[in-house]
Parts: sequence; C-alpha cells; structure tokens
Amino acid sequence: MSTTSNYKSLFKDKAFVTSLVFSLIFLIGSLVINFYAGTYATEVASNSVSDIILNNIKVYDVDGIFIYGPIIFWFVIAPMLFAKPWRIPFTLKSISLFVLIRSIFITLTHLGLPVDHIAIPASNVLDKISFGDDLFFSGHTGLPFLLALIFWDYKPWRYFFFLASLFFAAVVLMGHLHYSIDVLGAYFITYSIYHICLRFFKKDQLVFNNGLSILST
Repeated sequence: MSTTSNYKSLFKDKAFVTSLVFSLIFLIGSLVINFYAGTYATEVASNSVSDIILNNIKVYDVDGIFIYGPIIFWFVIAPMLFAKPWRIPFTLKSISLFVLIRSIFITLTHLGLPVDHIAIPASNVLDKISFGDDLFFSGHTGLPFLLALIFWDYKPWRYFFFLASLFFAAVVLMGHLHYSIDVLGAYFITYSIYHICLRFFKKDQLVFNNGLSILST
C-alpha cells in the first residue's frame, strides 16, 4: 500500500486522528514546560562540582556537534515516521513524556555547569530547548536511547539509535557539558520512562507495531 493510501486510511480512523492530535498537543505542552523549567534551572544554578570522569579527560571543542548533531538526527527520523505515520502517536507521546519528566528533574537540583566546559554560543538554534544548566539528566543521551527502546524490534534502527545515544554521551562528556551522572542516569531514567509509556499508551504501542491491521479490527 502506498504512503498516500496509508494516510487516507489512517485519517478515516477517528481514534487515530484523536490520538495524533493529542500527541501533538502533548508535545507542544511539554516543550513549553521545558522552556520554563530550563529558564528556572539556569537562573538558580549554583556552583560546579568535581567529577571522576571529567577530572580525567581534557576538554574538546565539540560545540558544533552538540548543537547541530541533534538537528541532523531529527532530519533522519522525520522521514522514517512520515513514511509509516501509524508510528507517530506513540513516538511523539513517548518523547513528550520524556521531555515532561526531564523538565521536573532539572528543576530539583541546581548545579552549575562544570567549570571548564566549552563555551556554547549564546544564540544558537537549540537556544530555546537547551539552556546549559539543565543538566540532570542528559537529553542528548536519553532521547536517542528512548528511540532505541521504541524501535527495539527493528534491528537496524535499534542499533542506529543506540549508537547515536553512545555518540552523544561521549560528546557531552568530551565538551564537559554534562556531569557523568547526568549521562549514566539518563539510561536508567529513560528505561523507566519507556515502561511508563508502555502502560499509559498501550493502544498506541500496538498500533505502532501492527499499523493499519490493528486499526481495522
């Protein structure tokens, strides 16, 4: 079935349309909350602390990768989702919950960036969603790992997302843009978030895996 036919079939299904609209609203809402949480975390950030890994590696100039890597990453993901649109609601809802939960975490403890971190330009394309002092836990690390869990049954994508997570984990540590606990903690918290998504968005996850076949039942 062509992509056009897929879209026609999906948009005739009221449950799918409702789920898709909710996922978009949820994503927008979580990003708004993230903006205010990041602003707050930056305003109240205190001193930096020592870190066993950062203390033993030099600082590398990875600001370009840190800023533009996620953009390239999403340019890869978007066509994949649009090609199989029944995967969009579960993916967006999972990402939204990830952003929402992370927004809560970054408001709780007010550590400043490591003292020798690389300088990120004050005005950059990620400026409204990445604030510098929104440290725990690492979104650069956690979000690709979340996608690896979502696409676990699709091996090429599982490996791509997992390697992307490891790559970005290395980048943020090399630039001293996160503490090691931000990176390590991201894996455990993201794993928990994924299982919350499986419980909260069970029907969406079934549609994600079975596509039009389950919508037609």
